[in-house]
Amino acid sequence: MFRQKTDILLIKISGFVDMEQMKEKFSKLILGEDMSGGGKGVSSALALSNVITNLAASVFGEQHKLAPMKEDSRKRWRKEVDWVLSVTDHINEFVPVQHTTRDGSNMEIKVTKQRKDLLMNIPALKKLDKMLTDCLDNFKDQKEFWYVSKDANESEKGVQRNDKWWLPTVKVPPGGLSDDSRKWMQKQKDCANQVLKASMAINAEVLAEMEIPDSYMETLPKNARDALGETTYKGITVEFFDSGQFLASIDLSSEHKILDLKNKIEASMIIWKRKMHQKESRSSWGASAKMERRELFEERAETILLLLKQRFPRLPQSSLDMSKIESNRDVGHAVLESYSRVLESLANTVMNRIEDVLYADEFEQNSESKDSESGQVPTSTTISDFMGWGGDQEET
Repeated sequence: MFRQKTDILLIKISGFVDMEQMKEKFSKLILGEDMSGGGKGVSSALALSNVITNLAASVFGEQHKLAPMKEDSRKRWRKEVDWVLSVTDHINEFVPVQHTTRDGSNMEIKVTKQRKDLLMNIPALKKLDKMLTDCLDNFKDQKEFWYVSKDANESEKGVQRNDKWWLPTVKVPPGGLSDDSRKWMQKQKDCANQVLKASMAINAEVLAEMEIPDSYMETLPKNARDALGETTYKGITVEFFDSGQFLASIDLSSEHKILDLKNKIEASMIIWKRKMHQKESRSSWGASAKMERRELFEERAETILLLLKQRFPRLPQSSLDMSKIESNRDVGHAVLESYSRVLESLANTVMNRIEDVLYADEFEQNSESKDSESGQVPTSTTISDFMGWGGDQEET
């Protein structure tokens, strides 16, 4: 009896603490992160976006291994994400429905319903979120690979796939993973890749819905040639265009250069779109020909942008994306964009950690095969070996 009362008291205390935390969070949101109350804070949409971004950074920032999330981190993530998502429950729109009156006649009335984009994407993002955490839970009892600290002895250190020295190195058994374990790892990678693609698609859709702020439009040059630069402009506007060949001719050796190209491509697309929507004062034939060319160049630029996103999924946000997020006033868009972005980042992190293990496995297999080849002892030497004759020559 005493224990039961104690449990009830603890639940009440826990609920009280959660309520106080929620009050504190939402008071900061109302103030727009300006605790002075001077009205200099950011918009509610940006404040919500920052909450999800900062929460993800604090919860998943230490997820350097393929292992289940810590229980306290998992609870905090679920609880505080639900707090933010609860805001979208009250973002409604009027939709027409058929209503039957008492006399049997039908009439159309308007009722409130959660906004369509939120009604579709919030459950989808929650499902993707659960898929990722379940994927991490699947590594709870694995024993075919382990992590070695960067401070370990050279003989004990594992394999590092890239130059990220701060990450623990992966160690696999001699000879590599078993066939079943290798297939299972690939299955987990495919699952994370599905989450990555779905969250990228939702994020791209939401960003496309956001309005381009005037502050960004004012920074654009007058024409696409100035935005792209002479070399890049000629590469896109050639008569026979190949997107793969174009990217092969561009220096993409660093993240800075890739992001710079992305910024230029997006700026040129907006300039072409703006000019296509402007009224042409010249003859209709000339205007039509120019519009067709600009539409063609815009399609090419969009193809390049898509390839960059696929090849470099962890690329930082472009100038256009950051400008849209900072100027956005739509709370629903802010929640969808930030939630999909952090899931995209986490899915990519999980994929990278899986690739670290597969790389260590491949490295170990190659080392084993080299050792076996070097340890082979040749059989008795014949005159054919000295003369370099093959088996076909002997038969002939």
